[in-house]
Amino acid sequence: MRNIVMSTKDLNVFYGEKHAVKSLSLDFATKEVTALIGPSGCGKSTFLRSLNRMNDLIADARITGEIRIGDEDINHPKTDVVLLRQKIGMVWQRPNPFHKSIYENIAFGPRYHGIRDKRKLDEIVESSLRKAALWEETKDRLNRSALSLSGGQQQRLCIARSIAVSPDIILMDEPASALDPVSSAKVEELIAELKQEYCIVIVTHNMQQAARVSDYTAFFLMGEMVEYGATDQIFTNPEDKRTHDYISGRFG
Repeated sequence: MRNIVMSTKDLNVFYGEKHAVKSLSLDFATKEVTALIGPSGCGKSTFLRSLNRMNDLIADARITGEIRIGDEDINHPKTDVVLLRQKIGMVWQRPNPFHKSIYENIAFGPRYHGIRDKRKLDEIVESSLRKAALWEETKDRLNRSALSLSGGQQQRLCIARSIAVSPDIILMDEPASALDPVSSAKVEELIAELKQEYCIVIVTHNMQQAARVSDYTAFFLMGEMVEYGATDQIFTNPEDKRTHDYISGRFG
């Protein structure tokens, strides 16, 4: 039985007159990875940003429909967006560490949310870096700048930073697309590990990556969700010809 932690119902996203996401209903469960696939401009990243209200930062963005975590509609005017983004972490396409030490990158969020005890912060930093498979590589240089890390290490640091505030859900927007193959493989391994504790939603253009890391896949095209199902089924026996054509490389 799936443990649904977030759901969207009849979700629409507009940028001015542009209808970017159309009547989308989708459930996300803990201990699962859902991949969002589709050609550039199909609405998948717009949809992903809606899940923790990052579209609030775009002046002409407008949303209708529901996004719920449990009984809470996150688009309600009284929703505390800071607390919402504590529950729903975000990892971007390119690593974006703060211009601070490795330690301070991880401790920043917990400290912002009121944790001041040094021992507790030390525990959170170590635990988060371990979960991100980065502790052994950084434990002797925690006070060095995060910018001294390689690109792949920086991306794992950003994942550790999102874990540090104890989210329920982690959103990833093409987290390995800017990395070399070895670093990409490490991020994929990390996603498989993190799935044991979190609900993960990932946008990717890499079909092989989607097939490797996800449990469920949603195929987007021109703002609509064409097909959704178990990843094995989507990749081996899709119901819609457009899904088959995209996965087989006939467009996109």
